Amino acid sequence: MIELSKKITERAMLVALQTKKQSRELVEEHLSELEELSNTAGAESIFKIVQSKSSIDPAFYIGKGKAEELAMLIELNDINLVIFDDDLTPVQVRNLEKLFNRKIVDRSGLILDIFASRAKTREAKTQVELAQLEYMLPRLTRAWTHLSKQYGGIGTKGPGETQIETDRRLIRTRISHLKKKLKGIETERETQSKGRKDFVRISIAGYTNAGKSTLFNLLTNADVFAEDKLFATLDSTTRTINFNSKEKILISDTVGFIRKLPPNLVASFKSTLNEVRYADLILHVIDLSHQYYEDHLKVVEETLKEFGSEHKREIKVFNKVDLIEDKSKMEYVRNTYADSVVISAQKGINIISLMKMIENILGESVVEDEIELGIEQTKLASQIHELAEVTSVKYDHDTVLFKFKANQEVAEKIKKLFLKY
Repeated sequence: MIELSKKITERAMLVALQTKKQSRELVEEHLSELEELSNTAGAESIFKIVQSKSSIDPAFYIGKGKAEELAMLIELNDINLVIFDDDLTPVQVRNLEKLFNRKIVDRSGLILDIFASRAKTREAKTQVELAQLEYMLPRLTRAWTHLSKQYGGIGTKGPGETQIETDRRLIRTRISHLKKKLKGIETERETQSKGRKDFVRISIAGYTNAGKSTLFNLLTNADVFAEDKLFATLDSTTRTINFNSKEKILISDTVGFIRKLPPNLVASFKSTLNEVRYADLILHVIDLSHQYYEDHLKVVEETLKEFGSEHKREIKVFNKVDLIEDKSKMEYVRNTYADSVVISAQKGINIISLMKMIENILGESVVEDEIELGIEQTKLASQIHELAEVTSVKYDHDTVLFKFKANQEVAEKIKKLFLKY
């Protein structure tokens, strides 16, 4: 993968633009989140700058006068990295790099850099590299570090081809290769998914750093990496979870969402996030201690819409209640959001209530059915016990009547198995 930043502490200036459409408070909150992102990436925030302007300047983003003012500040304070809270156009990047003579990174580039450093599995590495290359392709400048070294001699140069054109061609070839690779990975995931059709599936989704992995570990006794940083985990992890019923339940932890998530990254992580699309129930984890928790909630809901998961049954899990002093806040979310529960995954507070809510909602999709088998159909009888909760067994000469509980899909599968015999 392409590393966008060196693994050393860089002195960064963070820059945001406030236009007429945004309040100062909201822009400053976005800038604070950008600071968290920069810290996660390993940079030290020296300055946070907010520029008020009626509209975005097409050449310098913040306007040429303000950009020249920042250039002096950068020089005087030994700043070596400038991070912008919005995505910059190739023209803006080129102009700002020329003026500042420093590395310029926008929000998408920063998020991609974090994903690159956190990717561990073959799938995550492939997804991130594809997103990086698609992001970089239109942004190549003379400052670009070449993907391959050109050598002199016969047959080594195209007619009039510049280095940037060569790099673009190499990137397009690599993108094509990665897309094919991801297609294969997606096929593998679909095959795995078909093997899980007999299971009830729960997916944990939410804004980054809301406590998803901590809740996942608590419910499953797993040891998924959890850290108080943005995007601590990228890969979806699936485990079984045990309730009182015999029904098989799988629960998956997924990558966190964030506002202004790069579209290329969302597209690349489609196969990973399909865990949410296939889920019977979504546990939407929200950090209740965050000042803008309702904004985070909306960002996640909008992202779920992109995957066609907005109509899935969902429990809103308001986490980190141990950090809340204002009790009215808890009452507000209970009264405002249906199918919601207030918990602390870290302290284990109110987890029993969450478990009961999960059981009740899953129970609503459970049907009671019965099937009569021949006394010799022992294999099918064993499968019924394995797939469903058998409530009674009645023997009558050479037949056996099974009464069972299962979700609709499993009940239909049992009936199909019966027709085969």
